[in-house]
Amino acid sequence: MNSLDPGLLQSLVWMDYRLAVLLTVFLPLILLIWAFVRQSSAIQLLLTIYWKVASLLMITVYLMIGGFSFAFVTGLMARILIPVGLWFWDDLNEEIREQPNSLLRFLLVSWRWAVTIYSGIGAVAVALFLPCAFSNLQFAGRACQTWLEPPLLYKHYFHFSYTNGFLGFFGLVGLVIYLLVLGYFLLVKLGRQGRSAMN
Repeated sequence: MNSLDPGLLQSLVWMDYRLAVLLTVFLPLILLIWAFVRQSSAIQLLLTIYWKVASLLMITVYLMIGGFSFAFVTGLMARILIPVGLWFWDDLNEEIREQPNSLLRFLLVSWRWAVTIYSGIGAVAVALFLPCAFSNLQFAGRACQTWLEPPLLYKHYFHFSYTNGFLGFFGLVGLVIYLLVLGYFLLVKLGRQGRSAMN
């Protein structure tokens, strides 16, 4: 981790955030709007579930703005949970497979695979930096702080009038709500509906 050239690491981190904006924000938003226009209920439901799961990425951004080192853990969780949320549902997978060929279906399947591959590579990358989450000395180092640069620039452009601490607290509240909902799903809903999203 520390042996990586700082300039190369910075370029890779910024590339990761740019890909994240494209693959996890803009494209699924376009697909969701398109699915509503085409009244494709299965795709709508899959993308609605995706947005619920992927909200952990935005929570991670706010935690990083607040300077919370465990944001590296939530970032890794998000990279794991997003592909799970996209492929977990037997009924949605079957319904999407059985839909007639269309540009929307093709783009959805292509995007789903792209996000899965991106998340897998990203999970490996973030896992290499997990020591940042458990050591204040590591977290204060240049390598770990490089990951905070894009969130801080985001804060500068969109939340310049708020303090880092306030936005970090906002991230903490979001994380608590996210974990409560995830816990409810795992402990209650999953036993009732299994891998069926339409129940």
